[in-house]
Amino acid sequence: MLTQEPTLEMVEEWKRIWNKYEARLKPNRKSGQELLDYLIQNYALSEIHEQDAAETVCSNVMLNKPFAEKLPVGTVPQPRTFFLENTGNGEAFYKKEDRDPMSLWGRDIPRIFIGIDVVSGYFMVEGSTRLWDELCAFQGLDEMDLRNPCCVAQYIACLKRFGRLDQLDE
Repeated sequence: MLTQEPTLEMVEEWKRIWNKYEARLKPNRKSGQELLDYLIQNYALSEIHEQDAAETVCSNVMLNKPFAEKLPVGTVPQPRTFFLENTGNGEAFYKKEDRDPMSLWGRDIPRIFIGIDVVSGYFMVEGSTRLWDELCAFQGLDEMDLRNPCCVAQYIACLKRFGRLDQLDE
């Protein structure tokens, strides 16, 4: 998960990673619904029915060209928003060593927030970079993402974090 303004060194590293792995990568991106199904199957979630939460997901899709381009023509985002519960598999994300104590905006995060647009596949996680990385590794990349060194480098880093880099050879 990118949590800072990219530096020239970061961009050069992304290009190096992209060059190293581009021949082994193939489009494998899962849909927003598949991502949602994965979360529901693996974690206890409480759905949030607040307009502000849904609008945050929609705005992130519509105001960011790379995300908006993933919307099929004539469609609009269909956001789903949740809190990850501190129970079952979700407990791991609330342990002190795996918890992001502050949001990207400097506020304390008492609960982990997840937003998904089931149409474009866009997702966001507030409160756990580890969960964001897990979802990135699960979701994969589409043809457009494969041309983007930043997307490829993030995906490779996420696969490495979860010991799944060998899946590129399947």
